[in-house]
Amino acid sequence: MMEAQIVEKRRLSSPATTPQALAWDSRNKTLWMGSRDLRRIYAIDPENGTALQERETPGTPWAAVALNGELRFTIGEDPDDDRYVYRYTPEKGFLKIFACPDFTGSYLSFDGNNLYLSQWYKKRVLKFDHKGNVIREIDVGGEICGHTFANGSLYILRGQEQPNEDWRIARVNLEKERLVVEDIAVVPFACRSLTFDGDLFWSNYRAKDKIVSFTLPK
Repeated sequence: MMEAQIVEKRRLSSPATTPQALAWDSRNKTLWMGSRDLRRIYAIDPENGTALQERETPGTPWAAVALNGELRFTIGEDPDDDRYVYRYTPEKGFLKIFACPDFTGSYLSFDGNNLYLSQWYKKRVLKFDHKGNVIREIDVGGEICGHTFANGSLYILRGQEQPNEDWRIARVNLEKERLVVEDIAVVPFACRSLTFDGDLFWSNYRAKDKIVSFTLPK
């Protein structure tokens, strides 16, 4: 049984309730957070948690990732929470790009070339081409509550929500011929979303309205 835990660094108070989506914008050195219940997104100062900008979303912002100076959001639309990927820029707002497969999907990551989307209950991550077509399926053997690329590897928050929010951060080496998913550390809170700022990982502790930064154990 794994005992190593992540090394928590800081907890920021979220500027809004139920922080759900989370992305690191490296160009502007800001965090972007989406509130599940308020259906708004916020640009946040990572030093003090202050909201620098905010905007209403066209649905529930389930996930976010920054890429090439823009943001992508997974948005759940009424009445059935059907999931779509949207492009977002502060200048032009939201633009729908494509529907998620079977209208399901949540967390997002970006490897520098391609977008990745996870499907919680199917326990997999999908890799997309630039037209929104699935070109690879990555089975990770657990429910997924966030993923991000860091130092050339894909990191995933995987585990089981019920009954006790049991989560671990795992590393996936996509370059190996045989896919290897390796658990690294326990995440001792009900995490939602995962992003990386070059030094620290970040995740939302949605139930407590906190945004948590951490490193991996050595």
